[in-house]
Amino acid sequence: MSYPSIFNDVLGPVMRGPSSSHCAAALRIGRICHDLMDGRISTIEIDFDPDGSLATTHKDQGSDMGLFGGFLGWEADDERLVHSEIHLGAAGIQYKITIKELESKHPNTYQITLSNPWEQHQVIANSTGGGMIEVIEIDGVPISLAGDKYVTLIYANDLAIVNHYLEQTGVWEDFDVIAGPGKFVMLTGLSFLETTLLEELKELDAVSQIKQLKPVLPILASKNPKVPFITCDEMFAYNEDKNLSLWELALKYESMRGNISEEEVLSKANSIRIILKNAVETGLKGTEFEDRILGPQSVNFKSMMEGKKLIDADVLNRIIMYVSAIMEVKSSMGVIVAAPTAGSCGAMPGAVLGVADSLGLSEEETNKALLVAGLIGVFIAAHSTFAAEVGGCQAECGSGSTMAAAAIVSLAGASLKQSIAAASMALQSSLGMICDPIGNRVEAPCLNKNVMAASNALSCANMALANYDHLIPLDEVIETMYAVGKSIPNTLRCTNLGGLSITKTAKEIESRLEQKQFFKSC
Repeated sequence: MSYPSIFNDVLGPVMRGPSSSHCAAALRIGRICHDLMDGRISTIEIDFDPDGSLATTHKDQGSDMGLFGGFLGWEADDERLVHSEIHLGAAGIQYKITIKELESKHPNTYQITLSNPWEQHQVIANSTGGGMIEVIEIDGVPISLAGDKYVTLIYANDLAIVNHYLEQTGVWEDFDVIAGPGKFVMLTGLSFLETTLLEELKELDAVSQIKQLKPVLPILASKNPKVPFITCDEMFAYNEDKNLSLWELALKYESMRGNISEEEVLSKANSIRIILKNAVETGLKGTEFEDRILGPQSVNFKSMMEGKKLIDADVLNRIIMYVSAIMEVKSSMGVIVAAPTAGSCGAMPGAVLGVADSLGLSEEETNKALLVAGLIGVFIAAHSTFAAEVGGCQAECGSGSTMAAAAIVSLAGASLKQSIAAASMALQSSLGMICDPIGNRVEAPCLNKNVMAASNALSCANMALANYDHLIPLDEVIETMYAVGKSIPNTLRCTNLGGLSITKTAKEIESRLEQKQFFKSC
């Protein structure tokens, strides 16, 4: 069973780039490749399946940029990312990208072969949505790594000797130990092996090499992670005799999931709020970026709103302005929080911050609302997906709207059940949304859809406050969203092969952008 973390899977990563599924996830995969090669990479072959989303989107949506940054060992918010290809070349690393049929049929599969004069390794990994990853194979050995543990790979010509040594030293008690057939023993845990044990292992004749892979996620997973609940129904049952608010339940969940204190959870929520506020302020000052379709729309909106030249909508207009500002920071390679994804990074934060500021609420209350949004996102991550390549835009903007609706109700001081009702109605309203970016950029109609998602959240929050009957429990709506997503054609799931992506005007925009990039490279 998957136990998502609020700060791994939902309110994060903190990143730059147009797409978390492409940029941040690719960077994390690249970081693991970097560690596997001890940072010494000469050549790289990157393979994408022709039927997946990456074959058509890897360059324009930032997969290449993210991978290159990861190969160099960078973080997802590194300001050098936009020029990562130049830095890769300066480091003397050659790469080749090939489109060929792969065994893994996940739409976001990366097959990467790395080499230097001394060794060669292969990594196969999937981007699973919102910047999350799963490494499914290393050097032909099937595994499952999410990047939330320290990993030690002990390559050996006699695994029995290595396993016997590990058993004798008691390593089994502190680490998950997996033996790869004929290749390596893999240890995962909250730390690396002690230095003395590593040195002793290196002395064994059976051991050929040892590789250590650092975590790429902020919240680590213990050997046997436990959570108080993982569905809404379980949460209600857990809370039956406790009468906790939704933010308090989020606090309990994340503290237990990550084995961290509740104070640390609140501190992390505050850090996320600060980054989000900075994104709003940065966006409203105006943003610039060459490879872009839209200019800074939010600046004019702010001027028109302050000049009383818009139809009066008070809170809604502030939300539209905030959503737009955050999305524009993303599109200009500024620092944002993928909450839950980069493509939908404006909807939930713009709605929550917009309502909080309109109501004059404190930073503490805003932090609590972000935790509420995070917990709703946990339920979605555990039982559905945030990846538009898997579930369409309902998985991204629909999820953001769902999270925002619950958070807005909590800002209004209403009940837990009303928050869940708002979330259910918001997701019901989002079912079937397709993903069809114009010009192969995560910019338009993404901005419109983020504004729509935030507007929907506000409407559903008010409906819940008025005790509208949501009828279908949130757990069931989440399951339905996943089923609907699988029925959306591949051409309408972020592949640039359908919907608005293939209109005459969209293709003209894409052609102009490609010509601009070509002449720039010359």
